[in-house]
Amino acid sequence: MVRKSRVWFPGAKYHITSRGMRQYPLFHDDYDRMHYLELLTETKEKYPFHLLAYCLMSNHIHFQLELIEATPSYFMKHLHTRYAKYYNQRYDFSGHVFENRFGSEFITSIDYELEVNRYIHRNPVKANLVKHPEDYLWSSCRAYYYNEDNPLISTTQILSHFPEPPTKYYIEYTNQSDSNDTMEVL
Repeated sequence: MVRKSRVWFPGAKYHITSRGMRQYPLFHDDYDRMHYLELLTETKEKYPFHLLAYCLMSNHIHFQLELIEATPSYFMKHLHTRYAKYYNQRYDFSGHVFENRFGSEFITSIDYELEVNRYIHRNPVKANLVKHPEDYLWSSCRAYYYNEDNPLISTTQILSHFPEPPTKYYIEYTNQSDSNDTMEVL
């Protein structure tokens, strides 16, 4: 069966998801997560992008990003091939680490862009891992809430859609009731 080609052009924005094979954990400890973020940094140098949000859950990942020079396929292949080699070597496994092809939703509006960002940061809350999005250490939420230095993240685009002071209004928006979320948790 022929795969449907993905829409891409410089500046295209996506919500990208990927899950561990058979929903097994992708990350067993903080060292795994740190290594994944190091590989993400390396990938950013090879295939420049603006990362607007990320969340590393135990068995899946979320990215909200704008790609500049390369398609999502090049970006994800580079990142996940390197991580799979690391993972298989560390845990003495062989074969696939990621389930299926990664998912990518093309972001077509500002409303959807904001919804994706909120969804990614609320994912650990919906999964009952933390009570507040900023308490989860493996997402970009703290860069938005506390202006924490995170060289991977660009908060300017998202915060530009909120009135002054943008951080205050962003936090209010992100903390809105889960009943407003229309996306499914992976």
